[in-house]
Amino acid sequence: MTTPVPAGHGDQSGADRMAAPQRRSRLMYVYQAPVRIWHWINAAAIVVLAVTGYFIASPIATRPGEASANFMMGYIRFAHFSAAYIFTIGMLGRVYWAFVGNKHARELFHVPIFTRAYWSDLTSILRWYGFISKRPNRYTGHNPLARVAMYIIFVLRSIYMILTGFALYSEGTQAGSWEDHLFGWIIPLFVQPQDVHTWHHLGMWVIIVFVILHRLHGDPRRHHGSSECRQHDRFPAIGPSRY
Repeated sequence: MTTPVPAGHGDQSGADRMAAPQRRSRLMYVYQAPVRIWHWINAAAIVVLAVTGYFIASPIATRPGEASANFMMGYIRFAHFSAAYIFTIGMLGRVYWAFVGNKHARELFHVPIFTRAYWSDLTSILRWYGFISKRPNRYTGHNPLARVAMYIIFVLRSIYMILTGFALYSEGTQAGSWEDHLFGWIIPLFVQPQDVHTWHHLGMWVIIVFVILHRLHGDPRRHHGSSECRQHDRFPAIGPSRY
């Protein structure tokens, strides 16, 4: 992905201030190929997990005929478990790429809350979303508010879903399995398995809302510079700035 930014203009947080109209812009390579490939594989896994997870929580009505001839819920559970492995392995790969990729590959896992520049930029973008500032700053990658939103809503929530999901999976693999050794301790924290089911299911809806907001902000049909874009881009603050 390339993002137009003013040449030779920026600060410690990665923000590029609004350039004068006569300044030229240059294209910067922001998101590397492994990040983009992971993004779409991850998106597909989330869709499968959400759909199959919904039917696991609210099973379809009993089908007529012999039980041995109907394995619909078995296929749904298999698809859910397979997508969960893909999602988990993808997250591990994404963590690895945060170490070996460019600086934008680390934005998902690192929010520079201990730097004054970050809080200054965060205040600036909040003023823009609050219709206080007339113009936003330019950023390569995610803007400051998007970075903290991605970390809290996506990264931490994904870890939570992986832990609770494999904890539930360990019930089927039984005591003594590697799933039970690694994740079985989570169930007692929620008192009983049904509570884990409930909170895991609620986590799915949080991710669905996140995906909707992420998709709205990343709509490629919006154009730079139009008044419609400037107004629409104030909400939500999840995703890379398009200015």
